[in-house]
Amino acid sequence: MTSSAGPSRDAIVATAHESIARGSKSFAAASLLFDRRTRERAWLLYAWCRACDDIADGQDHGHVMSVVEDAPARIAAMATLTDAALAGDVIGVPAFDALRLVAGETRLPPRFAHDLIQGFRLDADGWRPRTEDDLLRYCYHVAGVVGCMMAVIMGVSPDDDAVLDRACDLGLAFQLANIARDLDEDAAAGRCYLPTDWLAEAGIAPDAVMAPANRPALAALTRRLTTRAAQFEASARIGTRALSFRSAWAVLAAARIYGAIGHKVAERGERAWDARVTTGKGEKLGFIVQAAIDARQRLTIAAVPRDPGLWQRPR
Repeated sequence: MTSSAGPSRDAIVATAHESIARGSKSFAAASLLFDRRTRERAWLLYAWCRACDDIADGQDHGHVMSVVEDAPARIAAMATLTDAALAGDVIGVPAFDALRLVAGETRLPPRFAHDLIQGFRLDADGWRPRTEDDLLRYCYHVAGVVGCMMAVIMGVSPDDDAVLDRACDLGLAFQLANIARDLDEDAAAGRCYLPTDWLAEAGIAPDAVMAPANRPALAALTRRLTTRAAQFEASARIGTRALSFRSAWAVLAAARIYGAIGHKVAERGERAWDARVTTGKGEKLGFIVQAAIDARQRLTIAAVPRDPGLWQRPR
């Protein structure tokens, strides 16, 4: 940390923009639909989230996960820098100064940042889900809470639990789609996020998830994941009624892009991991156009209460 004034806001925003452009083409495309202030804050938040993920997993902007031997120490250092940034200290590390800026400009609750770091602790401790509830709790810590933070950045009150629940739902949907798509990459890094109860039911040994003989059963489990993802996405769409048109447009574009990833994984079945599932530029453009229509029509969606059967984020 440093006591100097540090880089200008414009410089930190520019670095954050570079980070999202390198780390997620899908989120980068969707972020362009926000108004300028919200867009810049989304980049700032992304930069911090991306940096924390890279620190925890030994990655470079989400690419090439490696086994990290000193994960607890890395996360402790991450938490220390995060607390300092939330306190308004100039850190001298662009991603953490990005958090300082976005937290200072919004009513971002510190507990949300702490909840995200807890997700990295779970991975560092070698934690694995036993039940679906365990899986969804993990998804909250690594993605659902990011949805909550994004909602605050978009102007939602940190006290508006009803809208934050819907924002969390979208994060859960994204993470479930990611888990389905990245089963092989996670297995190569010694990880598996499929609940052990599910694996036992399917007759899959936890240490042989990607074995060729398991592909039919694995395809069935990924359809289970993507079905859950679609349920959370549908719930999240109702929450866009509380957003401005441009914010709703960006959110719904991201939902369509990530929803397509989940659909493709399910459709490919046993071949889902032969090549990484992505969406092309043309597809993204089409989803952005469709999302504009969705955003225009969002207020016509019935404001039904959230399904009480859906998993509930911690308060």
